[in-house]
Amino acid sequence: MATETTAPKARDAERVLPNESAQNAGAPKRRNGRWSGYWQLLKVRLLELKREPEVVFWVFVFPLLLALGLGIAFRNKPADISSVVVIAGEGAQKTVAMLENSPQHSGIRARVLERDAALKAFHFGKFDLAIEPQTDGGFKYYYDPARPESVLSRAEVDAALQSAAGRKDAIATSTEASSEPGSRYIDFLIPGLLGMNLMNSGMWGIGFALVEMRQRKLLKRFVATPMRRTDFLLALTSSRLVLMVIEVGLLLGFGVVVFHMPVLGSIFSVMLLGAIGAVSFGGIGLLTACRAQKIESVSGLINLVMMPMWIFSGVFFSYERFPAITQIFIKALPLTALNDALRATIIEGASLASQSGRLLVLVLWGGISFVLALKWFRWT
Repeated sequence: MATETTAPKARDAERVLPNESAQNAGAPKRRNGRWSGYWQLLKVRLLELKREPEVVFWVFVFPLLLALGLGIAFRNKPADISSVVVIAGEGAQKTVAMLENSPQHSGIRARVLERDAALKAFHFGKFDLAIEPQTDGGFKYYYDPARPESVLSRAEVDAALQSAAGRKDAIATSTEASSEPGSRYIDFLIPGLLGMNLMNSGMWGIGFALVEMRQRKLLKRFVATPMRRTDFLLALTSSRLVLMVIEVGLLLGFGVVVFHMPVLGSIFSVMLLGAIGAVSFGGIGLLTACRAQKIESVSGLINLVMMPMWIFSGVFFSYERFPAITQIFIKALPLTALNDALRATIIEGASLASQSGRLLVLVLWGGISFVLALKWFRWT
């Protein structure tokens, strides 16, 4: 009965049980002082993680597999060959011969098909461009302006046909290929994957675990102990720091060893950014799950919070592609701030002081979320 009467009080106030001093009268003083409860809760949370083998896969293995797959898909390779179809008719074979004899012939592959089959294949993306020879000796191009490869193919094929017809360039030009480490897609991708993984592990690792404990009635047992609510929530949030060190080290080391990604900034700066990001998203995860009763509910809430950041925060491609009117909103997202700070530090060697604005965004998101979670948190 004593537990039932003191539980509501512990739920509403951050203090030890009222009879704790009486129970401990004459007992030796605790050596660890104010933070002893926090350290014990942190230890318990880390021990719990050891019993969750799925955490190892989703937090450590899955990001490496994703980086490997995308890195291979977008590795340095020869330029793509333009695939074009020539509509059958008068002048079709001559068009193919002109393309084969042009200086750009190595980058163009042409095939002749009947008109209906050619246009159907082009519309379904089997060819980048369709060419129809005209009776006056000219050409009609069918291309899709929404497909970059179609636009590029149109320019290449037109230049090839014009050159084959005898056009001379009025200005002499030269080209030089440049694809150095730091400017490749994989160099852009890995910091984004690192930020996304810190967000996922922070949100799911804390939000999901908290609701699971609530469903299993474990929180009722915690509330009946001499424990501060602040210590409990801090232990949940800061437990991500241990995993953060492994996450950052594995993914960053993988990029350096496998793809020779340069790391121009200091490792300390990268780790500090990762720690701030992990704690920030841990606070957001707490806020998301502070009142959820079921796993299904918190899963929907977490996806609702993370979905805008997956889309807008520049994980897989630059958010500069979105309209200018959305840029203020996008830059205010915590994952955008974390990704930008990681890329600037890793790829450009930027100092922490230069990232103060982005760090402020992360601190505000994490701090405000933690305070609100502390205020609205419910044990049952």
